[in-house]
Amino acid sequence: MDLTGYLQFVAALAAVLALILLLAWIARRSGLAGRLGAAAAPRRGARRLALIEVMPLDARRRLVLLRCDRREHLVLLGQGQGADLLLESRDAALEGGEA
Repeated sequence: MDLTGYLQFVAALAAVLALILLLAWIARRSGLAGRLGAAAAPRRGARRLALIEVMPLDARRRLVLLRCDRREHLVLLGQGQGADLLLESRDAALEGGEA
């Protein structure tokens, strides 16, 4: 392949990338990207799983507090086969109240 062939290849690649960027910009400006993204991913308020806190215990183990729906789960994660352990599962305390 000579220099002309390489220049044609680079020009074609640049044209395709420019077309992709132009279409993405048009979709974003028209609001189409937001509607497509909302259908593909769950809404921000509708998430069921949240990572509340992580506390490293040592180099290999850590405690993880997870919330799923209205329950909190305290999990001990470690390295190795079968090292993960559910320590506690309870109803989540209300934001302003006592447990």
